[in-house]
Amino acid sequence: MRKILFLLLALSFLGLNAQKKKKTVKKKKARTTKTVGSKADAGQNTANIDSLVNAYATPAVPEVPEEPINSMSILNAKSPESFRKYRDLGMIKQGDSMVSTRKTPLKYGFIEDKDILKSMVVWEIIDMNDKINQPFYHNEDGIVSQNRSLYQVLFDAINNGKIKEVYDDELFTVRLSPEAIQARIKNEVMSNAGTDAMNANNGVLTEEQKKEFINVYETKTETVKVLKIKGMWYIDKRDSQMKYRLLGIAAMGPDPSTMGQFGPDGKPLASKDELIDLFWVYYPDAREVLANSVAFNNKNLSSDISFDDLLNARRFSTIIYKSDNGLGNGVIKDYIPKDADGQLEESEAIKAQILQMENDMWNY
Repeated sequence: MRKILFLLLALSFLGLNAQKKKKTVKKKKARTTKTVGSKADAGQNTANIDSLVNAYATPAVPEVPEEPINSMSILNAKSPESFRKYRDLGMIKQGDSMVSTRKTPLKYGFIEDKDILKSMVVWEIIDMNDKINQPFYHNEDGIVSQNRSLYQVLFDAINNGKIKEVYDDELFTVRLSPEAIQARIKNEVMSNAGTDAMNANNGVLTEEQKKEFINVYETKTETVKVLKIKGMWYIDKRDSQMKYRLLGIAAMGPDPSTMGQFGPDGKPLASKDELIDLFWVYYPDAREVLANSVAFNNKNLSSDISFDDLLNARRFSTIIYKSDNGLGNGVIKDYIPKDADGQLEESEAIKAQILQMENDMWNY
């Protein structure tokens, strides 16, 4: 009997301990659940803050994929960036391959000296204020067409090293480097206030002071409105034709060294009528560049006529100012001074001599 009572007491004691353990485990689980819930709430709040920040942040600029162009017309371009890139490279997509659109000008034929029956070298002026000469002055809009003025085409090609035969004069004796041309078309003049500031600072100016006190005068493409060309008219007796071969081309513009300068009488030294030769280019060396430079056509912006086509076809208006068979050194204004009408008459007389050369060809 005692053993039975002892067993019942032991079992009841074990049951009480088991209930206490269950309650403790439930409390721990509840605490753990609360902790996890608080962490989840904190993470949700952080995510909400990040989303708000991203919503008010500056949106990133999407990258435009560059796709090879399959047409040189802006009407078929997928993006302006890719169109400009591949147009400058002169590449076009045909099928699965890239093909160059660069043109190679037709080479001049070889001329034997004995085949030249008669010749005359003339120097001419192209005034781009004349309506027929405006394609040499027009500049591009940047995307629809790639037209640039003839001066800008030559200037950029000289700086890029694509044109190397650049000279100081029409006789092609003194070469000019791109740095020498830059010095010729650009001049920096310091104002009196800049001189005083330099003296006050021991001969040193800050970058801000240089921008404020140094005036930069530069001959730009919009001020280059006159071109010079040098060429030869000759009779090729093999073909029984009179032909023209362009030898050199020059750009004329105002002299930056006289801009902003005043004489003792207080009058400016620079004059709108005074122009200098900026550089002379030996034309055969510039043909490839000019053959791939499209000239402006006011009747059709999509035309592909090049400067090389215009110049070789003589699609321009000129005035002859010098010839190799004239009086003195051949410059008309030197042997007919102070007579504009007489100078124009002499220019027309030289043109008549050139036409007479062709008429006389059949007498030989």
